[in-house]
Amino acid sequence: MSQAFVRENDEMLLQDVSPSITALIMYLTRENNGIRIYEKHRVKDNEHNREVHVMSNGLSYAKDKDSKWYII
Repeated sequence: MSQAFVRENDEMLLQDVSPSITALIMYLTRENNGIRIYEKHRVKDNEHNREVHVMSNGLSYAKDKDSKWYII
């Protein structure tokens, strides 16, 4: 079995990542070819009652009602 085949089937989706910020950082860093992604800051979105994590990759992430990560 080739290495590329193993990696293709081994791919994890964002919604499968554990709901901790540490797990999100590890996932994003792995997806970014090992270049470290970090949390720049977090804000409380009172309108939608969620915590928004602004990351160094330029995207913002939050958890849905089932504690699954998604991009805002």
